[in-house]
Amino acid sequence: MEEPTPDENIDVIGVTKGKGYEGVTARWGVTRLPRKTHRGLHKVACIGSWHPARVSTTVARAGQDGYFHRTELNKKIYRIGKKGDKASCQTDADLTEKSITPMGGFVKYGEINEDW
Repeated sequence: MEEPTPDENIDVIGVTKGKGYEGVTARWGVTRLPRKTHRGLHKVACIGSWHPARVSTTVARAGQDGYFHRTELNKKIYRIGKKGDKASCQTDADLTEKSITPMGGFVKYGEINEDW
């Protein structure tokens, strides 16, 4: 595998944020049933006809939400940096020595200590 270079487009592979076991309303956005409905509101009113005697795969059901495999195409690389380089974020307009991590770290991630 070759090293990526700046101004190159690459494909990024990853997984989406996992949300665990979700009901049908949160997972598929199905409309809630009326308030006076017996045995629950967050359901699908009809999951299919009597025959064929099985539930179709197109009917919204509860289950795992998130943590799905996704590929994003054509992401442009703007800059590549090394972990020990203090001047890796210098530009022509800003000559201060600083790293890629902002003050306080990235939200819900932290600090970057490796090559980026």
